[in-house]
Amino acid sequence: MKHPLSQFQNNRILTKGRKESSKIHTLDFRKADFDSLRDLMGRIPWDANMKGKGVQDSWQYFKEALLKAQKETIPTRSKRGKHGRRPDWLTGETLGELKHKKEAYKKWKLGQMTREEFKGIARECRGVIRKAKAQMELRLAKDVKDNKKGFYRHVNKKKVIREGVQPLMDEGGNLVTDDVGKAEVLNAFFASVFTDKVGSWTSALSDARWDEDGQPVVGKEQVRNYLEKLNVHKSMGPDLVHPRVLRELVNVIVEPLAIIFEKSWRSGEIPDNWIKANVVPIFKKGKKDDPGNYRPVSLTSVPGKI
Repeated sequence: MKHPLSQFQNNRILTKGRKESSKIHTLDFRKADFDSLRDLMGRIPWDANMKGKGVQDSWQYFKEALLKAQKETIPTRSKRGKHGRRPDWLTGETLGELKHKKEAYKKWKLGQMTREEFKGIARECRGVIRKAKAQMELRLAKDVKDNKKGFYRHVNKKKVIREGVQPLMDEGGNLVTDDVGKAEVLNAFFASVFTDKVGSWTSALSDARWDEDGQPVVGKEQVRNYLEKLNVHKSMGPDLVHPRVLRELVNVIVEPLAIIFEKSWRSGEIPDNWIKANVVPIFKKGKKDDPGNYRPVSLTSVPGKI
């Protein structure tokens, strides 16, 4: 089997930095009904429904069932509104204080409140905001080992807004300015320097189990161990399967995933989603028109990595 990132021709490179005016929708886990999601996924007779299906068809059936149930039980929310992204420290309490301050300001302007009263409310509001910011940063510092992404996202907010990829120089010495051309230049460079890593496959083979006919067997407990160790703060790949959802559904999806993994081991086939990645080029240092000065950060399928 080839490493999922070895087939760069199937990858999609995101070449533009995110703009403040863009809207990004994400799963709202605070309002998620995981009990209903487990119930919906637990009703499906996976073994019978996947019987006779190949690796690709089995994976597609599982993914479609999961995304359909997920749509019914987990709402989405916009991470960025027309006024920009809501600060992480803005809790319900701080939002209430800000509204109270705004109302007090209107009353002061209309002569319904004295200046001293308004200043007192404003000081109280600032104190609540400072406290909320301090608590948020303390929480990020405590959880930095498990949630590095959240910590560095907060740090990067203090820096300059990320720019898009600058015009790049191709192999012929021509300056490429359009997005598609820049993606092709980076794609060609990343693919040229990529090397297969066999260490993880060697480790997996050493832990594999075999039946009487010498065929590989994937047990439910093996899959369960990997699912329970998933980092829920990681991002999902092109297949839109989030690690938080996988970990919440451990008890009801170990069977279908074990079936799919075993079919993949026996046939040597990999589902299409597992060999695709969203690749974001991150500038390191040096000349910005040199593709060699960009580092690829890839978002791949979480089940594929398992």
